[in-house]
Amino acid sequence: MKKISTMLVSVGLAASMALTGCASQNASDTNASATPVAKQEKVKVRMAYWNKEDSVKSLLDLIKQKLPNIELEYQFIDNKQFDNIVATQLAAQSGPDIISVSPPTSAKYAKLGYLADLNSLADRYNEAGKNVYTTDGKLYALPGISWFEGIFYNKEIFDKYGLKPPTTFDEELKLHESLKKNGVKPQAMGAKSWEPMMKSSMGLVMNDFLSKPENKTFDVQYGLGQKTLEGSWNSALEKWTELIKQGYITQDMLGVDYDQALDEFATGKAAMWESGPWAMEAIKKKNPNIKVDMFPFYGSTPGAGWLIGGPGVGFAANSKSKNADAVKQVLDLISTPEGQKAFWNDNKGGSSYLKGVEFEMPSEYESVKATFKAGNVYAPWNNWGDNAQSIIEDYGKHFQELLGGKSDVSQTLKATDKKTAELMKK
Repeated sequence: MKKISTMLVSVGLAASMALTGCASQNASDTNASATPVAKQEKVKVRMAYWNKEDSVKSLLDLIKQKLPNIELEYQFIDNKQFDNIVATQLAAQSGPDIISVSPPTSAKYAKLGYLADLNSLADRYNEAGKNVYTTDGKLYALPGISWFEGIFYNKEIFDKYGLKPPTTFDEELKLHESLKKNGVKPQAMGAKSWEPMMKSSMGLVMNDFLSKPENKTFDVQYGLGQKTLEGSWNSALEKWTELIKQGYITQDMLGVDYDQALDEFATGKAAMWESGPWAMEAIKKKNPNIKVDMFPFYGSTPGAGWLIGGPGVGFAANSKSKNADAVKQVLDLISTPEGQKAFWNDNKGGSSYLKGVEFEMPSEYESVKATFKAGNVYAPWNNWGDNAQSIIEDYGKHFQELLGGKSDVSQTLKATDKKTAELMKK
Protein backbone atom coordinates (compact mmCIF):
# COMPACT_ATOMS: atom_id res chain seq x y z
CA MET A 1 0.00 0.00 0.00
CA LYS A 2 2.71 2.45 1.04
CA LYS A 3 4.85 1.71 -2.01
CA ILE A 4 1.92 2.26 -4.34
CA SER A 5 1.14 5.61 -2.69
CA THR A 6 4.79 6.66 -2.99
CA MET A 7 4.86 5.76 -6.65
CA LEU A 8 1.73 7.78 -7.29
CA VAL A 9 3.20 10.77 -5.51
CA SER A 10 6.43 10.45 -7.54
CA VAL A 11 4.54 10.24 -10.79
CA GLY A 12 2.43 13.20 -9.73
CA LEU A 13 5.51 15.29 -8.93
CA ALA A 14 7.16 14.39 -12.23
CA ALA A 15 4.05 15.32 -14.13
CA SER A 16 3.76 18.55 -12.16
CA MET A 17 7.39 19.48 -12.90
CA ALA A 18 6.93 18.72 -16.57
CA LEU A 19 3.86 20.91 -16.71
CA THR A 20 5.65 23.69 -14.84
CA GLY A 21 8.58 23.54 -17.24
CA CYS A 22 6.29 23.78 -20.27
CA ALA A 23 4.35 26.59 -18.68
CA SER A 24 7.53 28.57 -17.98
CA GLN A 25 8.73 28.11 -21.52
CA ASN A 26 5.38 29.22 -22.88
CA ALA A 27 5.36 32.18 -20.53
CA SER A 28 8.73 33.40 -21.81
CA ASP A 29 7.58 32.89 -25.35
CA THR A 30 4.10 34.36 -25.09
CA ASN A 31 4.20 36.22 -21.78
CA ALA A 32 1.10 34.22 -20.68
CA SER A 33 0.46 32.95 -17.11
CA ALA A 34 0.79 29.21 -16.34
CA THR A 35 -2.40 27.12 -16.08
CA PRO A 36 -2.86 25.63 -12.53
CA VAL A 37 -2.87 21.82 -12.13
CA ALA A 38 -6.40 20.44 -11.62
CA LYS A 39 -7.22 19.17 -8.10
CA GLN A 40 -7.23 15.36 -7.91
CA GLU A 41 -10.71 13.90 -7.43
CA LYS A 42 -11.45 11.61 -4.48
CA VAL A 43 -11.85 7.89 -5.07
CA LYS A 44 -15.47 6.87 -4.48
CA VAL A 45 -16.15 3.70 -2.48
CA ARG A 46 -19.67 2.42 -1.89
CA MET A 47 -20.51 0.47 1.26
CA ALA A 48 -23.84 -1.37 1.67
CA TYR A 49 -25.24 -2.42 5.06
CA TRP A 50 -28.62 -3.54 6.41
CA ASN A 51 -28.25 -1.29 9.48
CA LYS A 52 -28.92 2.43 9.26
CA GLU A 53 -26.10 4.93 9.04
CA ASP A 54 -26.25 5.89 12.72
CA SER A 55 -24.99 2.38 13.57
CA VAL A 56 -21.63 3.19 11.92
CA LYS A 57 -21.53 6.99 12.23
CA SER A 58 -18.32 7.07 14.29
CA LEU A 59 -16.63 4.66 11.88
CA LEU A 60 -17.64 6.73 8.85
CA ASP A 61 -16.31 9.86 10.57
CA LEU A 62 -12.99 8.11 11.22
CA ILE A 63 -12.70 7.00 7.58
CA LYS A 64 -13.36 10.55 6.44
CA GLN A 65 -10.71 11.88 8.81
CA LYS A 66 -8.01 9.27 8.21
CA LEU A 67 -8.58 8.65 4.49
CA PRO A 68 -9.25 12.08 2.96
CA ASN A 69 -8.47 10.66 -0.49
CA ILE A 70 -11.58 8.45 -0.28
CA GLU A 71 -15.22 9.47 -0.52
CA LEU A 72 -17.25 6.72 1.13
CA GLU A 73 -20.86 6.50 0.00
CA TYR A 74 -23.01 4.69 2.57
CA GLN A 75 -25.99 2.74 1.25
CA PHE A 76 -28.63 1.48 3.67
CA ILE A 77 -30.70 -1.41 2.28
CA ASP A 78 -33.47 -2.87 4.42
CA ASN A 79 -32.61 -6.35 5.70
CA LYS A 80 -35.69 -7.87 4.02
CA GLN A 81 -34.40 -6.90 0.56
CA PHE A 82 -30.67 -6.74 1.25
CA ASP A 83 -29.57 -10.19 0.07
CA ASN A 84 -31.72 -10.18 -3.06
CA ILE A 85 -30.61 -6.72 -4.16
CA VAL A 86 -26.90 -7.26 -3.48
CA ALA A 87 -26.86 -10.78 -4.97
CA THR A 88 -28.46 -9.51 -8.18
CA GLN A 89 -25.89 -6.72 -8.47
CA LEU A 90 -22.95 -9.04 -7.78
CA ALA A 91 -24.17 -11.52 -10.40
CA ALA A 92 -24.05 -8.65 -12.90
CA GLN A 93 -20.43 -7.95 -11.83
CA SER A 94 -21.39 -4.67 -10.20
CA GLY A 95 -22.66 -3.92 -6.68
CA PRO A 96 -21.15 -2.24 -3.62
CA ASP A 97 -17.38 -2.07 -3.18
CA ILE A 98 -17.70 -3.09 0.48
CA ILE A 99 -20.48 -5.56 1.27
CA SER A 100 -21.99 -6.42 4.64
CA VAL A 101 -22.43 -10.19 4.91
CA SER A 102 -23.55 -12.89 7.33
CA PRO A 103 -21.39 -16.05 7.68
CA PRO A 104 -23.59 -18.19 5.35
CA THR A 105 -23.79 -15.37 2.77
CA SER A 106 -20.03 -14.88 2.92
CA ALA A 107 -19.45 -18.58 2.16
CA LYS A 108 -21.94 -18.52 -0.71
CA TYR A 109 -20.53 -15.37 -2.33
CA ALA A 110 -16.95 -16.59 -1.88
CA LYS A 111 -17.69 -19.83 -3.76
CA LEU A 112 -19.31 -17.82 -6.55
CA GLY A 113 -16.19 -15.70 -6.88
CA TYR A 114 -17.91 -12.47 -5.81
CA LEU A 115 -15.57 -11.67 -2.91
CA ALA A 116 -11.90 -10.74 -2.72
CA ASP A 117 -9.46 -12.71 -0.57
CA LEU A 118 -8.68 -10.82 2.67
CA ASN A 119 -6.09 -13.27 4.01
CA SER A 120 -3.54 -10.47 4.38
CA LEU A 121 -5.60 -9.21 7.35
CA ALA A 122 -6.44 -12.62 8.85
CA ASP A 123 -3.63 -12.72 11.45
CA ARG A 124 -5.03 -9.62 13.13
CA TYR A 125 -8.21 -11.42 14.21
CA ASN A 126 -9.03 -14.10 16.78
CA GLU A 127 -9.94 -17.56 15.53
CA ALA A 128 -13.49 -17.45 16.95
CA GLY A 129 -14.28 -14.43 14.80
CA LYS A 130 -12.52 -15.16 11.56
CA ASN A 131 -13.34 -18.86 11.22
CA VAL A 132 -17.00 -18.13 10.44
CA TYR A 133 -15.88 -16.00 7.49
CA THR A 134 -13.24 -18.42 6.22
CA THR A 135 -13.94 -20.53 3.13
CA ASP A 136 -11.45 -23.04 1.73
CA GLY A 137 -8.80 -21.70 4.08
CA LYS A 138 -9.17 -18.06 3.02
CA LEU A 139 -10.72 -15.13 4.90
CA TYR A 140 -13.41 -13.38 2.87
CA ALA A 141 -14.92 -10.97 5.42
CA LEU A 142 -13.72 -9.08 8.48
CA PRO A 143 -15.64 -10.05 11.64
CA GLY A 144 -17.45 -7.06 13.12
CA ILE A 145 -18.36 -6.39 16.74
CA SER A 146 -19.98 -9.44 18.32
CA TRP A 147 -23.37 -10.03 19.83
CA PHE A 148 -23.31 -12.33 22.82
CA GLU A 149 -25.34 -14.16 25.42
CA GLY A 150 -24.27 -15.39 28.82
CA ILE A 151 -25.95 -16.02 32.16
CA PHE A 152 -27.04 -12.93 34.06
CA TYR A 153 -27.11 -13.32 37.84
CA ASN A 154 -28.58 -11.21 40.63
CA LYS A 155 -25.60 -10.09 42.73
CA GLU A 156 -27.69 -9.28 45.80
CA ILE A 157 -29.22 -12.78 45.88
CA PHE A 158 -25.78 -14.32 45.48
CA ASP A 159 -24.32 -12.13 48.25
CA LYS A 160 -27.22 -12.91 50.58
CA TYR A 161 -26.43 -16.63 50.49
CA GLY A 162 -22.66 -16.32 50.16
CA LEU A 163 -22.57 -17.63 46.59
CA LYS A 164 -20.06 -16.92 43.85
CA PRO A 165 -20.18 -17.37 40.07
CA PRO A 166 -19.07 -20.87 39.03
CA THR A 167 -15.86 -21.77 37.20
CA THR A 168 -17.01 -25.21 35.95
CA PHE A 169 -20.31 -26.80 34.97
CA ASP A 170 -20.26 -28.99 38.08
CA GLU A 171 -19.95 -25.85 40.21
CA GLU A 172 -22.90 -24.41 38.30
CA LEU A 173 -24.99 -27.46 39.25
CA LYS A 174 -24.02 -27.02 42.91
CA LEU A 175 -24.91 -23.34 42.66
CA HIS A 176 -28.39 -24.24 41.41
CA GLU A 177 -28.82 -26.70 44.28
CA SER A 178 -27.76 -24.13 46.91
CA LEU A 179 -30.29 -21.63 45.59
CA LYS A 180 -33.03 -24.24 45.45
CA LYS A 181 -32.38 -25.30 49.06
CA ASN A 182 -32.68 -21.66 50.12
CA GLY A 183 -36.10 -21.40 48.49
CA VAL A 184 -34.86 -19.35 45.52
CA LYS A 185 -35.71 -20.31 41.94
CA PRO A 186 -32.25 -20.91 40.41
CA GLN A 187 -32.99 -19.64 36.93
CA ALA A 188 -35.72 -18.29 34.70
CA MET A 189 -36.19 -19.65 31.19
CA GLY A 190 -38.70 -18.77 28.48
CA ALA A 191 -38.72 -22.26 26.95
CA LYS A 192 -41.97 -21.52 25.15
CA SER A 193 -39.58 -20.43 22.41
CA TRP A 194 -37.14 -22.95 20.90
CA GLU A 195 -34.19 -20.56 21.30
CA PRO A 196 -33.32 -20.79 25.03
CA MET A 197 -33.06 -24.59 25.04
CA MET A 198 -31.00 -24.50 21.87
CA LYS A 199 -28.48 -21.99 23.20
CA SER A 200 -28.29 -23.34 26.75
CA SER A 201 -27.48 -26.85 25.52
CA MET A 202 -24.75 -25.62 23.17
CA GLY A 203 -22.87 -23.86 25.99
CA LEU A 204 -21.41 -27.09 27.36
CA VAL A 205 -20.78 -28.46 23.85
CA MET A 206 -18.58 -25.45 23.02
CA ASN A 207 -16.46 -26.02 26.11
CA ASP A 208 -16.19 -29.82 26.14
CA PHE A 209 -16.21 -30.63 22.41
CA LEU A 210 -15.90 -27.80 19.91
CA SER A 211 -13.02 -26.03 21.69
CA LYS A 212 -10.75 -29.07 21.35
CA PRO A 213 -8.12 -28.71 18.58
CA GLU A 214 -9.19 -31.93 16.88
CA ASN A 215 -12.74 -30.56 16.52
CA LYS A 216 -11.72 -27.17 15.15
CA THR A 217 -13.35 -27.78 11.78
CA PHE A 218 -16.31 -29.84 13.00
CA ASP A 219 -18.95 -27.16 12.35
CA VAL A 220 -17.73 -26.49 8.82
CA GLN A 221 -17.77 -30.21 8.12
CA TYR A 222 -21.24 -30.53 9.61
CA GLY A 223 -22.44 -27.75 7.33
CA LEU A 224 -21.06 -29.73 4.38
CA GLY A 225 -22.76 -32.93 5.47
CA GLN A 226 -19.47 -34.63 6.38
CA LYS A 227 -20.17 -34.97 10.13
CA THR A 228 -23.18 -35.72 12.34
CA LEU A 229 -24.20 -34.39 15.74
CA GLU A 230 -25.15 -37.91 16.83
CA GLY A 231 -22.00 -39.61 18.04
CA SER A 232 -20.21 -36.29 18.54
CA TRP A 233 -22.21 -34.09 20.90
CA ASN A 234 -23.81 -36.85 23.00
CA SER A 235 -21.40 -36.86 25.94
CA ALA A 236 -21.54 -33.10 26.52
CA LEU A 237 -25.34 -32.97 26.13
CA GLU A 238 -25.95 -35.93 28.42
CA LYS A 239 -24.06 -34.01 31.09
CA TRP A 240 -26.00 -30.83 30.32
CA THR A 241 -29.32 -32.64 30.88
CA GLU A 242 -28.44 -32.81 34.59
CA LEU A 243 -30.02 -29.35 34.71
CA ILE A 244 -33.29 -31.05 33.76
CA LYS A 245 -32.83 -34.27 35.74
CA GLN A 246 -32.11 -32.35 38.94
CA GLY A 247 -35.11 -30.09 38.47
CA TYR A 248 -33.43 -26.78 37.66
CA ILE A 249 -34.88 -26.52 34.15
CA THR A 250 -38.48 -27.68 34.46
CA GLN A 251 -41.39 -28.62 32.18
CA ASP A 252 -43.48 -25.66 33.33
CA MET A 253 -40.93 -23.41 31.59
CA LEU A 254 -42.38 -24.62 28.28
CA GLY A 255 -45.32 -22.31 29.03
CA VAL A 256 -43.11 -19.29 29.84
CA ASP A 257 -42.19 -16.75 27.14
CA TYR A 258 -39.26 -14.34 26.88
CA ASP A 259 -40.99 -11.39 28.55
CA GLN A 260 -42.21 -13.50 31.47
CA ALA A 261 -38.73 -14.92 32.04
CA LEU A 262 -37.25 -11.41 31.92
CA ASP A 263 -39.80 -10.27 34.49
CA GLU A 264 -38.98 -13.18 36.82
CA PHE A 265 -35.30 -12.28 36.79
CA ALA A 266 -35.74 -8.50 36.95
CA THR A 267 -38.08 -8.69 39.97
CA GLY A 268 -35.86 -11.09 41.93
CA LYS A 269 -38.07 -14.17 41.54
CA ALA A 270 -35.20 -16.04 39.88
CA ALA A 271 -31.49 -15.67 40.57
CA MET A 272 -30.23 -16.25 37.00
CA TRP A 273 -31.34 -15.82 33.40
CA GLU A 274 -29.63 -16.39 30.08
CA SER A 275 -29.72 -13.39 27.74
CA GLY A 276 -27.62 -10.55 26.32
CA PRO A 277 -27.01 -6.78 26.51
CA TRP A 278 -30.18 -5.94 24.56
CA ALA A 279 -32.21 -7.00 27.63
CA MET A 280 -30.47 -4.68 30.10
CA GLU A 281 -32.63 -1.63 29.45
CA ALA A 282 -35.83 -3.62 30.03
CA ILE A 283 -34.40 -5.23 33.18
CA LYS A 284 -33.49 -1.87 34.70
CA LYS A 285 -36.80 -0.36 33.67
CA LYS A 286 -38.57 -3.00 35.74
CA ASN A 287 -36.07 -2.76 38.60
CA PRO A 288 -33.82 0.34 38.51
CA ASN A 289 -31.95 -0.76 41.65
CA ILE A 290 -31.06 -4.27 40.54
CA LYS A 291 -27.38 -5.22 40.65
CA VAL A 292 -26.42 -7.77 38.04
CA ASP A 293 -23.38 -9.39 36.50
CA MET A 294 -22.91 -12.08 33.89
CA PHE A 295 -20.87 -15.27 33.78
CA PRO A 296 -20.18 -17.38 30.67
CA PHE A 297 -21.02 -21.01 29.95
CA TYR A 298 -18.44 -23.27 31.56
CA GLY A 299 -17.27 -26.80 30.83
CA SER A 300 -16.04 -29.80 32.79
CA THR A 301 -12.67 -28.18 33.53
CA PRO A 302 -11.86 -24.60 34.60
CA GLY A 303 -11.14 -22.09 31.87
CA ALA A 304 -12.23 -18.78 30.36
CA GLY A 305 -15.61 -20.24 29.40
CA TRP A 306 -17.61 -19.41 26.28
CA LEU A 307 -20.38 -17.01 25.38
CA ILE A 308 -22.94 -17.83 22.71
CA GLY A 309 -22.58 -15.20 20.02
CA GLY A 310 -20.71 -14.12 16.97
CA PRO A 311 -19.99 -11.25 14.62
CA GLY A 312 -23.05 -9.13 14.06
CA VAL A 313 -21.78 -8.46 10.55
CA GLY A 314 -18.83 -9.22 8.31
CA PHE A 315 -17.27 -6.64 5.96
CA ALA A 316 -16.33 -8.13 2.59
CA ALA A 317 -14.70 -6.69 -0.54
CA ASN A 318 -16.29 -6.98 -3.97
CA SER A 319 -13.84 -8.91 -6.17
CA LYS A 320 -14.96 -6.85 -9.18
CA SER A 321 -14.50 -3.46 -7.54
CA LYS A 322 -12.78 -0.90 -9.75
CA ASN A 323 -11.37 0.74 -6.62
CA ALA A 324 -9.69 -2.26 -4.99
CA ASP A 325 -6.81 -0.25 -3.53
CA ALA A 326 -9.14 2.24 -1.82
CA VAL A 327 -11.29 -0.62 -0.51
CA LYS A 328 -8.21 -2.23 1.03
CA GLN A 329 -7.35 1.07 2.73
CA VAL A 330 -10.80 1.21 4.32
CA LEU A 331 -10.69 -2.43 5.46
CA ASP A 332 -7.17 -1.95 6.79
CA LEU A 333 -8.39 0.98 8.89
CA ILE A 334 -11.31 -1.07 10.23
CA SER A 335 -8.73 -3.71 11.23
CA THR A 336 -6.97 -1.38 13.68
CA PRO A 337 -7.76 -0.72 17.36
CA GLU A 338 -8.88 2.77 16.37
CA GLY A 339 -11.22 1.41 13.71
CA GLN A 340 -12.68 -1.18 16.07
CA LYS A 341 -13.22 1.45 18.76
CA ALA A 342 -15.09 3.67 16.28
CA PHE A 343 -17.36 0.80 15.21
CA TRP A 344 -17.95 -0.26 18.83
CA ASN A 345 -18.83 3.31 19.81
CA ASP A 346 -22.20 2.93 18.05
CA ASN A 347 -22.59 -0.77 18.93
CA LYS A 348 -21.75 -0.90 22.64
CA GLY A 349 -22.35 -4.15 24.46
CA GLY A 350 -20.40 -6.27 22.00
CA SER A 351 -16.77 -7.28 21.84
CA SER A 352 -14.04 -7.06 19.20
CA TYR A 353 -12.38 -10.04 17.50
CA LEU A 354 -9.26 -7.99 16.73
CA LYS A 355 -6.36 -9.40 18.76
CA GLY A 356 -5.40 -7.30 21.75
CA VAL A 357 -8.45 -5.03 21.59
CA GLU A 358 -10.57 -4.74 24.71
CA PHE A 359 -13.35 -2.30 25.44
CA GLU A 360 -14.27 -0.92 28.81
CA MET A 361 -17.43 -2.90 29.33
CA PRO A 362 -20.17 -1.78 31.73
CA SER A 363 -20.01 -3.25 35.25
CA GLU A 364 -22.80 -5.67 34.35
CA TYR A 365 -20.26 -7.73 32.38
CA GLU A 366 -17.37 -7.79 34.85
CA SER A 367 -17.32 -11.58 35.16
CA VAL A 368 -17.00 -12.22 31.41
CA LYS A 369 -13.90 -10.07 30.88
CA ALA A 370 -11.63 -13.11 30.72
CA THR A 371 -13.96 -14.71 28.17
CA PHE A 372 -13.79 -11.66 25.92
CA LYS A 373 -10.01 -11.48 26.31
CA ALA A 374 -9.74 -15.10 25.17
CA GLY A 375 -11.94 -14.34 22.16
CA ASN A 376 -14.38 -17.06 23.24
CA VAL A 377 -17.58 -15.73 21.67
CA TYR A 378 -19.02 -18.23 19.23
CA ALA A 379 -22.25 -19.60 17.72
CA PRO A 380 -21.76 -23.09 16.21
CA TRP A 381 -24.47 -22.67 13.58
CA ASN A 382 -22.63 -19.77 11.93
CA ASN A 383 -20.63 -22.44 10.10
CA TRP A 384 -23.58 -24.63 9.15
CA GLY A 385 -24.23 -23.05 5.77
CA ASP A 386 -27.33 -21.62 4.11
CA ASN A 387 -29.71 -23.91 6.03
CA ALA A 388 -28.44 -22.93 9.47
CA GLN A 389 -31.57 -21.06 10.56
CA SER A 390 -33.88 -23.97 9.75
CA ILE A 391 -31.53 -26.44 11.42
CA ILE A 392 -31.23 -24.60 14.72
CA GLU A 393 -35.01 -24.10 14.89
CA ASP A 394 -35.49 -27.84 14.40
CA TYR A 395 -32.77 -28.59 16.97
CA GLY A 396 -34.36 -26.24 19.52
CA LYS A 397 -37.83 -27.70 19.03
CA HIS A 398 -36.52 -31.22 19.57
CA PHE A 399 -34.95 -30.06 22.82
CA GLN A 400 -38.33 -28.68 23.86
CA GLU A 401 -39.65 -32.20 23.31
CA LEU A 402 -36.76 -33.55 25.39
CA LEU A 403 -37.72 -31.20 28.23
CA GLY A 404 -41.28 -32.43 27.89
CA GLY A 405 -40.09 -36.02 28.35
CA LYS A 406 -40.90 -37.10 24.78
CA SER A 407 -37.33 -37.86 23.63
CA ASP A 408 -33.74 -38.26 24.75
CA VAL A 409 -30.41 -36.77 23.64
CA SER A 410 -29.66 -39.42 21.02
CA GLN A 411 -33.13 -39.16 19.45
CA THR A 412 -32.85 -35.37 19.38
CA LEU A 413 -29.48 -35.39 17.63
CA LYS A 414 -30.55 -38.05 15.13
CA ALA A 415 -33.67 -36.03 14.26
CA THR A 416 -31.58 -32.89 13.71
CA ASP A 417 -29.10 -34.77 11.53
CA LYS A 418 -32.00 -36.12 9.47
CA LYS A 419 -33.38 -32.60 9.00
CA THR A 420 -29.94 -31.33 7.95
CA ALA A 421 -29.54 -34.09 5.38
CA GLU A 422 -33.00 -33.38 3.93
CA LEU A 423 -32.27 -29.67 3.60
CA MET A 424 -28.94 -30.33 1.90
CA LYS A 425 -30.61 -32.56 -0.69
CA LYS A 426 -33.03 -29.75 -1.53
